[in-house]
Amino acid sequence: MSNSDVTISLAQLVRDGRRYWTSADGQAHWQAERACLGPVCERLFGAHSLELGMAPRLSDMCPVRHPMCWAPTRELAESPGTLVCQPDRLPLPDGVLQLMIIHHLLEVVDDPHHVLQEAARVTADSGRLIIFGWGPLGVSGLSRVWPHRRRQLPWRGHWRTPGRLGDWLAFVDFEIERVDYCGFHLPGRAPRNAMLETLGRRHNLPLGDTFMIRARRKSQLAQVQRPKLAIGSSLGGASLGHATRISRQPERMIEGD
Repeated sequence: MSNSDVTISLAQLVRDGRRYWTSADGQAHWQAERACLGPVCERLFGAHSLELGMAPRLSDMCPVRHPMCWAPTRELAESPGTLVCQPDRLPLPDGVLQLMIIHHLLEVVDDPHHVLQEAARVTADSGRLIIFGWGPLGVSGLSRVWPHRRRQLPWRGHWRTPGRLGDWLAFVDFEIERVDYCGFHLPGRAPRNAMLETLGRRHNLPLGDTFMIRARRKSQLAQVQRPKLAIGSSLGGASLGHATRISRQPERMIEGD
């Protein structure tokens, strides 16, 4: 598939996604996810953040100074702070983001492995990578048994468990700090029941429609070159050592779900 074909496909996907997220069901899920993200965002400070997704911005409560959103085309850009590109080719330097959010995108893009690799590449060592995904054990996940539903958002694509995504994160040298669940509701209802949401969140039951993975880069060892005192030199002549960060290129992840 050519780059233009990929862009056209992504643009249609984003249009479909925005229609869902402005629906009553989409708005109810968005509110639940924003409440789940809030306590994490409010503790993050830094210069830049980015959200890859199709919904309205979730992290507006975050004190990061320069938040960015994403769109595949200029026509779909909704603000001056929108990054227009393919999600697996981010025009950003390494380690520039304090907060990187992938919002329900890994389920539906053609190459989720590369999208995750790019997200990991641009996340700072001290930053956080947040992944929102649809939970296979939630009410919406169980309703995917009906084949006709899988042709529509949000039921389209490949829904993966947090454990599976944890394996993917390990390939890019990230580790899961915590998984939270939200979007609890009864069959046939939107997730607007405050009692169910409070109960599910309190016990962090894996029965919510959505899970939120909070991940960070694995601890990097540093080689420290200690100053050595040459024989016959004065104490003031010892040179200072320097620290070198050990890094390695991310491995190609194994294809497949």
